[in-house]
Amino acid sequence: MRLATENTSWGYQRIQGELRRLGHRVAAGTIRSILRAHRLPPAPRRAGDQTWRSFLRAHADTLLACDFFHVDCVTLKRVYVFFVLDARNRHVHILGVTSHPTAAWTTQLARNLVADLGQRAGQLRFLIRDRDSKFTDSFDAVFTSEGIEPLTIPAQCPRANALAERWVLTARTECTDRMLIAGERHLRAVLEEYAIHYNSGRPHRSLDLRAPDDDPHVNTFPVPLDRIRRHQILGGLISQYEPAA
Repeated sequence: MRLATENTSWGYQRIQGELRRLGHRVAAGTIRSILRAHRLPPAPRRAGDQTWRSFLRAHADTLLACDFFHVDCVTLKRVYVFFVLDARNRHVHILGVTSHPTAAWTTQLARNLVADLGQRAGQLRFLIRDRDSKFTDSFDAVFTSEGIEPLTIPAQCPRANALAERWVLTARTECTDRMLIAGERHLRAVLEEYAIHYNSGRPHRSLDLRAPDDDPHVNTFPVPLDRIRRHQILGGLISQYEPAA
């Protein structure tokens, strides 16, 4: 069962061969009966059950995800935020904040992002986006010119862009839902400060409790308690702890 679920493209004989290499002799017919009893289909159909999830895992190092989310200000004005998330290390780029997003504005932000990515742009292959009308052909052309293929998720399937949707939830629960936003300028300043904390000082479970910008090869040593300094983010809304200089 473990071999079948962890390797959805393996057929009965492939599983049989792997088990034999591990010292277990099991007939292919027995394997088929066990999988049927647990309602696992044969390899071609089983492999199709988690195609999108497998794709995301296999291409995480070469994947970007983008989306919009909105924040309602105290003046009853709605402001939109456009961001891009790097799936490799969960680094977030806050590209723009505006109350009137347009296709031309979105395309220009895409050009700015590609310029800022530098050599990283050459390592990317896919960009996940939804069917928003602001993602026009000119927007896609910015990425295709760099060898990055835009992938449009199915209609009414936000979970297909789960990386971006998860970041929106995090930003809302930790930041924007806990503050009164005065307007567009205020929101831009708040998100810029929060993004710095998110990228450089917030542990992530998917990164083995490292921050996106942490070096994964650097060993950490315990810091004496009297040398730990609290850094207050957004006026004390968020705390970040660092070794004292």
